[in-house]
Amino acid sequence: MPKLLIAFVACLLLSVPRLAAQDSELGNWIIYFGNKDLGDRWNLHHEVQYRNYNAIGDLEQLLLRTGVGYDVTDNLNVLLGYGYINSQNYVDPALDKVEVNEHRIYQQIITRQQLGPVSVQHRYRFEERFVENQDFGFRFRYFLAFNLPLSGQEMGPKTWYLSAYNEIFVTTENRPFDRNRLYGGLGYVARPGLRFEVGYMNQFFATGGRDQINLITSASF
Repeated sequence: MPKLLIAFVACLLLSVPRLAAQDSELGNWIIYFGNKDLGDRWNLHHEVQYRNYNAIGDLEQLLLRTGVGYDVTDNLNVLLGYGYINSQNYVDPALDKVEVNEHRIYQQIITRQQLGPVSVQHRYRFEERFVENQDFGFRFRYFLAFNLPLSGQEMGPKTWYLSAYNEIFVTTENRPFDRNRLYGGLGYVARPGLRFEVGYMNQFFATGGRDQINLITSASF
């Protein structure tokens, strides 16, 4: 367990040096994740992400995603889904915004495991991207997350917990590395199936990066 805790804390702290190494601005992502049990191991995923360049009001991206999943086992879920993304990107040096729409089809596999009090999640996602005025693109994402309850051994109701994840994005283009996201946060389990979380995320690219405060709500019903 000491090794796991050291690794967990390292994930939270690794993003700090990057603030000094990169030019980045602080933005805000407001995120909702939902999961509906359809019975017979089937489930419906849905999410909304409202991403801003600043605290709120300067829209960077609106992401809507849904998908139908199946629990192969209690710790293994496979899913097929669709996403719509509206991006509003600033174009230098005029600082005018250009609006771009994107449609995605994606397939993913999620596995979960318990290492003592630490919950571990692996997510493997494949995306087929149809971006406005661009060629078709394919991207692979690997997501590794840890949750550590601050009291007791389980993520039960009224439990505070630490959260950390790292996600890397790889494409089939000439420059395979697309981006990496590193996150650390504090969460609270209000009741079974309902969690709230606030955290800091550093997203860095080959030539720069951005920092975001994330406000997250997760609901299962």
